[in-house]
Amino acid sequence: MPTPAEVLATLNQTDSAAPRITCYDDLPGPTAGERIELSGRVLGTWVSKAANALQEEWDVEPGSVVHVAIRPHWRLLYWAWAVWSVGAVLDLDDARSADLVVTDDAERLPADGPAVLVTRAALARSAGIELPDGVMDEAADLASYGDLFTPWAEPEEGDVALRVAGETASYGAVVATTTTTDRGARVQLVDPSAESLLRAAMSVWAAGGSLVVHLGPTDEATVARRADAEGVTA
Repeated sequence: MPTPAEVLATLNQTDSAAPRITCYDDLPGPTAGERIELSGRVLGTWVSKAANALQEEWDVEPGSVVHVAIRPHWRLLYWAWAVWSVGAVLDLDDARSADLVVTDDAERLPADGPAVLVTRAALARSAGIELPDGVMDEAADLASYGDLFTPWAEPEEGDVALRVAGETASYGAVVATTTTTDRGARVQLVDPSAESLLRAAMSVWAAGGSLVVHLGPTDEATVARRADAEGVTA
């Protein structure tokens, strides 16, 4: 089975302009009402920028552990794929053993050690708050990194790719354990957890499909209307 990075590369080789995730934000707050759609090409650019930041700023490589504490969102996906692009361990469980923390919640920033604060709003140009030394303001700084990425080192098939719920999956198995989607499906998720969003993305993208994601509780009539408009098949 392919690695997560190979899955993303395949999407760009087949139809890079096709939508790969359409995200409706129904959560209360400044991003309420946003609809964001990313093609494989745009998603790949976000992944490359984040992966370049991981390598160039923090020397993240195979064996490094990155704790990603981002609520379900399209930004969670490109940070996850960036971690996998550099061959590191994506940890959803615990920040204590992490070499770097990436979060969208300022209250979850570590007291010491490097971190990234992610701002969810699509057009944000800064986090809007003063950040401690050692914390990157993603909204202000990520755009400066390159759109193309080349890893300094590749993970081995048996290296840990994902750590979640006390279990691990290797680079050679993490996609295989999630790939159950029909080829080319347009799959809908309503208020998923971070883990279920990641696993669905791996499964759907490995099968050449796309996601329609509703963030937060959404009434059935709205879900049905959007599903029809977006061409949801599953």
